[in-house]
Amino acid sequence: MEEQPETPENTANDARHATFLAQLEALADPERAAGMRSYHKTARVYLGLTNPQLNDLTQQWRTELALPERLDVADGLWQTDIFEARVAAAKLLTQARLRPDDSAAWALIASWVPDFDSWTIADHVCMAGQKRLVADPTRLDDVEAWTRSDHLWTKRAALIVTLPWTKQNNPKPEEIAARTRILGWAADYVDDHRWFIQKAVAWWLRDLSKHDADRVRAFLQDHGPRMKPFAVKEAARLMA
Repeated sequence: MEEQPETPENTANDARHATFLAQLEALADPERAAGMRSYHKTARVYLGLTNPQLNDLTQQWRTELALPERLDVADGLWQTDIFEARVAAAKLLTQARLRPDDSAAWALIASWVPDFDSWTIADHVCMAGQKRLVADPTRLDDVEAWTRSDHLWTKRAALIVTLPWTKQNNPKPEEIAARTRILGWAADYVDDHRWFIQKAVAWWLRDLSKHDADRVRAFLQDHGPRMKPFAVKEAARLMA
C-alpha cells in the first residue's frame, strides 16, 4: 500500500486504529489462537477471540462511530491483516441501513474482495456485502465482473454475496430477473471443478430449493451432469 504523507488527519486516524486494535488485543487468548492458526491454515496473526466477543465489540463501536469514522476504522483494521481485525472490519459494516454514505461502504467492501484468501473472512465480508446489494441491487453489475475473475475467492464471492436472492417466496419481477441472472452465473461455474466453486454453486441452489424447488430441479437437470457429485447431492439435499 502506498505510504501516506504524515498529516494531522492521518495521525489522528492512526491513533484511532490503534485504539480499536488494542481492544481486540486485550482479549487475546494465545492457546485458542494456536488452534485457530492450525485450523485455518492461512499465514496471518490470530488473536484467539470468539465470535460473540467480536460481536459485542463491534456492536459497541457501531454506536460510538459515525459512518465516516466507522469506514476509516474498518479499513484500518482490515489493513492489519490480523484475522480478528479483518472479521471485525466486516462486522462494522454489516447493517441493513447505512447513512449517509452507503456508496462508500459498498466501495470499501468491494475493495477488500481481491484480498480474500480464506472462506471465513470472505463469508463475513460477504454478509456485509449482502446488505449493501439489497439496499441497491444495481450493484449486481459490479458483482458480475467478479464472476470473470481468475481469483478463486473473488469468483466464489459472487455467489455468496448474492444469497439474499435465494430467499424470496413470492419474488417481485425484478427479483425474479436477478435470480435468473445469478443462476446464469452459477451455470457458467459448473465446469469449474475447484471444490470451493462447486460448494458455492451447491449452497446457492440448496438455499433456493427452500423457496423455488422447481427452478433448482430444472438447473440440476440441465447442468447437474457437469457438476461434481457431492455438489449435486448438496444442492438437492433439502428437496423431497
